[in-house]
Amino acid sequence: MRSFIFFTALIASPATAMPLTVRTGESVIFVIDHGQPARARRVAPATKPKPGEVLVIVRAMLGTTMSITSNNQLAYTYRAELIGGAKPVATRSCTLPANAVLSFESWPQKAAAVRLSNFKPAASAGSCP
Repeated sequence: MRSFIFFTALIASPATAMPLTVRTGESVIFVIDHGQPARARRVAPATKPKPGEVLVIVRAMLGTTMSITSNNQLAYTYRAELIGGAKPVATRSCTLPANAVLSFESWPQKAAAVRLSNFKPAASAGSCP
């Protein structure tokens, strides 16, 4: 009986949104749910995000580059961390524009992946910190 209750609680409890780690060479689409990436799935780089989706592509080019496109009506700020060294390195990231406008980020460090989290509506579209 206890195992049934525990199993039922696992099914009934919503999944906690976690940061999204996109490895170098991957293209991933996700939605933003309560400020965190959710329902992520790998896609072809030429895939266009549907309304409400965000497409991110991470490449190794002159360090690490990331293109990110949000097909949401709001612009967002977010946290980006480079993964691959002894510990994650927080980076500066520009505002993610609304309405499927491409944003491009580039960092001189080589990274195995980029971790994205903490998406918040931006006060202004198109600014860098």
